[in-house]
Amino acid sequence: MPDRPVILTGFMGSGKSSVGRVLARKLSCRFVDLDSEIVAVSGCSISEIFARDGEAAFRLLESKQLEQILSQGDGIVIASGGGAVISEHNRRLMRKRAFTVNLRVTLEQVLTRLHGCNNRPLLAGDRAPERVKALMDEREQFYADADIQIDTDGKSVEDVAMEILGCLHRLSA
Repeated sequence: MPDRPVILTGFMGSGKSSVGRVLARKLSCRFVDLDSEIVAVSGCSISEIFARDGEAAFRLLESKQLEQILSQGDGIVIASGGGAVISEHNRRLMRKRAFTVNLRVTLEQVLTRLHGCNNRPLLAGDRAPERVKALMDEREQFYADADIQIDTDGKSVEDVAMEILGCLHRLSA
């Protein structure tokens, strides 16, 4: 088991939650989905928070919740929200207190995985490939700040989790 929490980063649809659950099970530790924690604490869906309070308010909640989760110590695998890395504060916090793993995914895979998805506020009303590509390009520099980069296209959730385990083992050795 790593001596720090593990945080999965990546664009929406990259598999953070699915891989995180499997990875946590393999590490015999707790899995926390940051977006789910925000919903539980706020009592509102992420779409409702965006609609009612805006993205800036959501990002503030996200930062506070990330900090709270990381204060709980080791033995946690965290699936961050796709945009959590936008905040410099969040990136510093992740770097200081956790191993970060970026799950890379291609534009084509994102579009396939998110097809018909109606609960992604940043894509509401505009699911055009250009919008997804622009968001991916905008965030790429932040995702690249991770300790580990894993390509997920063409791999099963289990394969990605096993690849992360191997990388964590090498980092911890």
